[in-house]
Amino acid sequence: MLDNRAYAFVYRTKAGFIPIATFGGNARHACTLPLMSSETADLSPAPAGLDKRDWIAGLERGVSIIEAFDDAHPRLTASQAGERTGMTRTAARRYLLTLQHMGYVASDGKLFWLTPRVLRLGQSYLDSARLPRIVQPFLQRVAAGTHEIAYLSVMDGDEVVYIARNGPNRSMSTGYVLGARVPAQVTAAGMLMLALRGEAELSEWLATRQLQVFTSYTIGSMERMKLELARIRAQGWALSEQQLDLNSRGIAVPLRDRHGTLVGALNITMPMGHESSEDAVARVLPVLRETAQAMRNLI
Repeated sequence: MLDNRAYAFVYRTKAGFIPIATFGGNARHACTLPLMSSETADLSPAPAGLDKRDWIAGLERGVSIIEAFDDAHPRLTASQAGERTGMTRTAARRYLLTLQHMGYVASDGKLFWLTPRVLRLGQSYLDSARLPRIVQPFLQRVAAGTHEIAYLSVMDGDEVVYIARNGPNRSMSTGYVLGARVPAQVTAAGMLMLALRGEAELSEWLATRQLQVFTSYTIGSMERMKLELARIRAQGWALSEQQLDLNSRGIAVPLRDRHGTLVGALNITMPMGHESSEDAVARVLPVLRETAQAMRNLI
C-alpha cells in the first residue's frame, strides 16, 4: 500500500526556508528541485544594465569579503564576515578559505585577516594605469615650485584616492601615502570634484549623504556645504583648512584632459604654520594652475 503522505526537504536561508525536494503521496510521481549550495543562496542578482549571463556573482562576493576588512574590523570570524557582506556564515567561510589558499587571507583557525599580498591588487593599478606615470614629472614641478607635497587625486564613490605624489625629501615621510582614501567632503580635492559635478548629480549626492565631523572646523551642515561648493564652483579651485586634521591646509585645481573632461584634481597639502590663507593661495595656486594647463594636452 502506497504512503499518501507528502514530504518536503527544505534549505534554510536568512530569508526563510526554501524547498529543494518534494515528494507526493505516490512515489512514482516524485518531483525533485535542484539542490542549492550556500553560495548559490547568497549570490546577488546581476546589476541593472548587465546581462545576467555576464555577471559572475561569486567574483563579486569574493571581492566584498576582501572589502569587509578595514581599520575598525582588521580581523573577522566567518560569522562576522558573513554579517558584513550579507552572506551566510558557511558561504563566507568558504570564500575566506579560498582566499587563504590564494595567499590573500591568513587565519588562526577562528579569526581571519588580510595579508600583504592584497597590495598586489592596488599595485597592479599603479603599474598598468597611464595617468599616474604621466603626471610624475609635473608633480615634481609643483613640489619644486612650492616646496610642498603634490598629489594627483581621483574620486571613488564618496572618497578621494591619492594615486600619485611627489615632494621634497624632507617632507616625503609625511602626508598621504599612495592609495590613501579620505572622505571627499573634508579635502580640497574632494570638495572641488564634488563642486564640479552636474547640478542634478550634486543635488542627489547632497540629499543622500550625511556629513561626518572630524574637527571643530569641519563643515558639518548641508547648508554650509552647499554654500562652500557653490563658491568653489564659481572660482574654479578649492581651499580646505583643518577639515580633517588640525593645522592642515589643502589647495586643489581641476585636472582636465584635452577634451575638457575632468579626470582628477591636482593638489597640495601643507601644515598651516604661520602663513595666512591668502599668502598660501598666492604662493601655490599659480603653480598648480600652470601645471594643470601644461598637462592638459598629454592626457
